Amino acid sequence: MDRIMVIGAAGQIGSELVIELRKVYGNENVFATDIKPGPRDIVEGGPFQVLDVMDDKQLIHFIIRNRINQIYHLAAVLSGNAEKLPIPAWHINMESLMNVLEIAKMVEEVKKVFWPSSIAVFGPTTPRIHTPQITIMEPVTVYGISKLAGERWCNYYYNKFNVDVRSIRYPGLISYKTEAGGGTTDYAVEIFYEAVRKGHYECFLGGETALPMLFMPDAIRATIELMETDRSKLPTQCSYNLGGFSMTPDDAFREIKKHIPDFTIGYKPDFRQDIANTWPKNIDDSSARKDWGFCHSYDLPAVTEIMLREIRAKLGIKP
Repeated sequence: MDRIMVIGAAGQIGSELVIELRKVYGNENVFATDIKPGPRDIVEGGPFQVLDVMDDKQLIHFIIRNRINQIYHLAAVLSGNAEKLPIPAWHINMESLMNVLEIAKMVEEVKKVFWPSSIAVFGPTTPRIHTPQITIMEPVTVYGISKLAGERWCNYYYNKFNVDVRSIRYPGLISYKTEAGGGTTDYAVEIFYEAVRKGHYECFLGGETALPMLFMPDAIRATIELMETDRSKLPTQCSYNLGGFSMTPDDAFREIKKHIPDFTIGYKPDFRQDIANTWPKNIDDSSARKDWGFCHSYDLPAVTEIMLREIRAKLGIKP
């Protein structure tokens, strides 16, 4: 059984990915790490250690000591926060990836690496409708620039050093378990929480801003499926496009009102609107569907019902 390390285990993706990986590989074989303490179920459900991925010596010692075979490197400064601190964000996003790639190159026991890219790699010159797998990529944000550079470094290490790096360009991710943390698609989580808490939401994007979204269970399943696919069946060396369903804030508002008739919304677009205007409205993910069988299961009505039910339960609020 492989021994797996998840870096950034307390984040939106990591906190759910760790739980699913432990179901597959066993609690004792999935090592969760983060720069801060993780949620109770992550810390108590298996090995957990506070670890800074920027400390390459601590990182390599941990990997060798625990005989790690797979690394999921999820730590990053997201799009909204990166625009506020561009140089530190670039430093964190790129140096952490290089630390992981260098260790994967040096340590023979490390067989596979997963690193998440994003639709942020695209820019205003990219086709925004059915954005192709291979297309123009001229990102205008620090986050997008770091993800595009990261894709090219992953490709370089695969071709030059045979490091098996796999990657997904995630769209906006929707989850009730961990609240959003500094991204341009955060509204897609915030709107459900505020609908339950206050019955009103002030959205930082315009109502007609369409962006691709994916419910977290679909994203987690896709990630594990990609990592478990034989490398010979993955002709795409760069990150795989992943779609799901496209929605606008207005779409989410109308769907929520079916469950909370008094729900209201206001729109106050901020700097994240300029970012969203450069991103795809929907994604062509036919390569992922053909190469490793990706298929999303949840659409907006299903996501809305689950989000509202689970957020009420989490906050102890009756319908």
